[in-house]
Amino acid sequence: MRGGEGRAGRPPGRRARAPAAVLLDMDGLLVDSEPIWFEVECDVARRLGGTWTPEHQHALLGSSLPRAAAYLLEFSGGSGSGVSVDASVDEVAGWLLEGMATRLRAEPPPVQEGARGLLAALDDAGLPCALVSSSYRVLVDAVLASLGEALGSLPFTATVAGDEVAHRKPHPEPYLAAARLLGADPRRCVVLEDSPTGVASGRAAGCAVIAVPSLVPVEPAPGVRVLSSLAEIDADVLAAALSGGVRTGP
Repeated sequence: MRGGEGRAGRPPGRRARAPAAVLLDMDGLLVDSEPIWFEVECDVARRLGGTWTPEHQHALLGSSLPRAAAYLLEFSGGSGSGVSVDASVDEVAGWLLEGMATRLRAEPPPVQEGARGLLAALDDAGLPCALVSSSYRVLVDAVLASLGEALGSLPFTATVAGDEVAHRKPHPEPYLAAARLLGADPRRCVVLEDSPTGVASGRAAGCAVIAVPSLVPVEPAPGVRVLSSLAEIDADVLAAALSGGVRTGP
């Protein structure tokens, strides 16, 4: 990866250290899968007798499948629709998973702006990379397959799915697990995220975070730099995020 010289946050002529690893979210960051999730959530809400809205989807952005299922069940069951469905959280989660897997097999989600160039640059640079998703393994593998077909080589040497950890985002475990798989100190890792939930997970793990918001805003904070596109990320931006350089918007 190549970037300009003399960025804010370090003296001219000195290049900040590269991160030990880059840890990337999937849904909303690399692929535009949120519209597909919305369709599936609408279907499940109707099955439960409720009506789903974008505001409900925004409340779940970055959440785990069990939390989404519990929210759907609570919301739809209390919606006043008069429809009573005898379903458990596990059953509703199964409906969500089946609906999402079916749609991903039928039509892969589009790649987000800048994702193609960023993944190619990370691959060329040889930086250790991991994909860290709240989605279950069956969905992660489906998206990885579609990304591989669209982009060719992918930089990930490790992947962590939502059903492979005991605690999901915003808990730090997913990003700590990814850093451990790569043999990297989390304090030397940069997390790329699109949601407040994912940002909270990366920060709790002790990583520097770059946020590229998708559906809901992410507020700048210590240790968090907010950008508008993955296309803005290069080697200097990753290094500056890690070294305590420019931490807020471009």
